[in-house]
Amino acid sequence: MLLQIPAVLKKEEIETVLHELSQGAYEDGRVSAGLLARDIKNNLQIKRDAAAAQKCAPLLLEALRRNGTFYSVALPHRVRGPIFNRYDVGMTYGLHVDNAIMGEGTANAVLGVGNSVRTDVSATLFLSAPDQYDGGELVLQENHGDKRIKLPAGSMVVYSSTSAHRVEPVTRGSRLAAIFWIQSMVRDEPKREILFDLSQILDSVRSKLDSNEQMALTSVYHNLLRVWAET
Repeated sequence: MLLQIPAVLKKEEIETVLHELSQGAYEDGRVSAGLLARDIKNNLQIKRDAAAAQKCAPLLLEALRRNGTFYSVALPHRVRGPIFNRYDVGMTYGLHVDNAIMGEGTANAVLGVGNSVRTDVSATLFLSAPDQYDGGELVLQENHGDKRIKLPAGSMVVYSSTSAHRVEPVTRGSRLAAIFWIQSMVRDEPKREILFDLSQILDSVRSKLDSNEQMALTSVYHNLLRVWAET
């Protein structure tokens, strides 16, 4: 599953986050990398206990909570992040796959964030406008070829955590983004895709159905979720 979600953040939220991150305390991004990834990761990230992270993280988590598309595609049970990262000129992150388990997250009752998550779904929320930097594309390796992604500020791409991906070198400006990892209620990706497709169909035809038909189709969705969900 690869899905782009526009306008996850409102304009004023983007401005607030960028202001806070401009004053934040950064550290070497390799502190959050696995052993193999440390040799290919070259970026900066806001320290977890920095004031900027403490102020911006709840804002971003609330944006995820209110976004129906994100919920439908990820079916979040637990969330790890956000990690706020920055790529300046020459910085990059080579081809890698995200760790299967991420630990020591910030608790958030609304989204069920806990100390560790199984990474079923990954998400990148773009914070810098595309015209503010060159390079820095997120490149996802797929069977039919690489998918290069560079989205407007406030938009997000959601993809399977099993996907190999990289961040191209930045050649001008700075690229700011927030990264999340999600443990889904539905571990199996094909099953998540079926549920997402069904939810999209339900949304598109709801106005054309009478109440009994709506209830029948909604029941199919929830009965499948009930069978497949792990909580």
